[in-house]
Amino acid sequence: MSHSSAIRILLTGGQGKTSSRLAQLLQSRGHKVRTAGRKAPTSPDGPSEHVIFDWYDPSTHEAALKDTDAVYLVAPPDLHPEKMMIPFIRQALESSVRRFVLLSSASISADDPVFGPVHRELLSRAPEWAVLRPSYFMQNFSEAAHAYTIRESNQIFTAAGSGKVGFVDAEDIVAVAAEALTRLDPFNDELIITGPEALSYDEAADRIRELTGLPVTHTAITEDELRQNLIVAGVPREYAVFLAGLDTRIRTEGIEDQVSDTIRRVTGCEPRSLADFIRANRALFRPDESVDRTVEPQMSGNPDA
Repeated sequence: MSHSSAIRILLTGGQGKTSSRLAQLLQSRGHKVRTAGRKAPTSPDGPSEHVIFDWYDPSTHEAALKDTDAVYLVAPPDLHPEKMMIPFIRQALESSVRRFVLLSSASISADDPVFGPVHRELLSRAPEWAVLRPSYFMQNFSEAAHAYTIRESNQIFTAAGSGKVGFVDAEDIVAVAAEALTRLDPFNDELIITGPEALSYDEAADRIRELTGLPVTHTAITEDELRQNLIVAGVPREYAVFLAGLDTRIRTEGIEDQVSDTIRRVTGCEPRSLADFIRANRALFRPDESVDRTVEPQMSGNPDA
């Protein structure tokens, strides 16, 4: 697949699960990377350029966009991110940015709230664009919310019941994102991104138990209980209501019960299975490891975010 020559790419989302990985991949391919977030990276292996950026502070936007060719858009945890993101996109267009890649969710179409209005803005205005719609991240079990409860009590709490999810490795999402940002011909389309199989949380817990030896189980809770758990974990109340509602829709409507060929088609590689992910990250499931409890846009689900 043909790619554009080295370009400067702005990655919003700071040190999020996809942006941090994407920065490393793009730099390894010779592109200029500028990360943007409210905090500077702490790792010495971080990107060569970082700007302080806050979706809610327009005064930070101009510096982020300077001399930028493409932008990776990671929404803040807000029910109406379009209020901040659409003005930013229009400012970017005025600054001659041509390509935009939005991190959305497999659960949310262009007609839905939250990411939908931003999706529609790109569809109608951006000359080159892609909307990535990944299923829930495998990293939720090893680095984020589920990781904490696995280490604390060997339990995964959801309101998803027996609903299935096409869990996907963040590394695979990043590989698709890199193509969307740098390939010569833009996708100008949405891309559903999943792992190779859709699994229930019971089945995911079975995989973890079989491959780590830990007595992990899935515990079904109500939507109200999940909402309260998310609020305690630091998710804004209205956004927690939205995320908990997605779990109910997974259970009742099967909104995440799908498998796509996007990773294979775009990257030429097979998507990683949950079993392979667990085997490669056994140490991360141990109780003595530190855990990042942050939640991204899909709960990816972002909720990397």
